[in-house]
Amino acid sequence: MAVTGAGGRKQIKNAVVPESDSELEKRNQGLEKELKESKEREEEMRRQLHSTWERLRVAEEAEERLCSQLGELEAEAVYQARDYHDRIVSLMEQLSHAQSLLQEVIPPSST
Repeated sequence: MAVTGAGGRKQIKNAVVPESDSELEKRNQGLEKELKESKEREEEMRRQLHSTWERLRVAEEAEERLCSQLGELEAEAVYQARDYHDRIVSLMEQLSHAQSLLQEVIPPSST
């Protein structure tokens, strides 16, 4: 509900309307300052987001390299375990053969 006041200005009932152009200009400057600060905060947040994204990309690449290296190490460990097992089996066979040769050469003493 608008009412026309002195000087042709419209005033809204129960609303606070600035009385002078200097107050409007002051309010406008305050709003422009807030907008500028808001844009600066937004730009800073964009820089931080970009930086975080870059760190994440680097971390993901490092994780992929580590997983690949871990897979290679696990495969190498399996090969080494198989080699050690084969070597143990071979040594056990040699020991068993040596023991049977000794038993043939030195018969058990009968007491």
